Amino acid sequence: MRVKKIPQRMCVGCREKRNKKELIRIVRTPELDVLVDLTGKKSGRGAYICPNQECLNAAVKSKSLQKALEIEITTDIIEELQQKLGAINDQC
Repeated sequence: MRVKKIPQRMCVGCREKRNKKELIRIVRTPELDVLVDLTGKKSGRGAYICPNQECLNAAVKSKSLQKALEIEITTDIIEELQQKLGAINDQC
């Protein structure tokens, strides 16, 4: 019996590789909206981040999230992502 391969992705904040299911996908849609994609299936360019505020802050500070999504990240988008990430952490 073959062992099923678990997909790995790298967090844009801490640059650590983890299982895809452990990370949260942030996607830039074709309409240039930046959203949190909990399903991991929305169309668009995606970046993965750990479910904590420190990784989001590191990704914003180093502009790695901006580079990964290939779009200018405004403060409004950052605040929205922080709120959604906080809501996700409250559910866990």
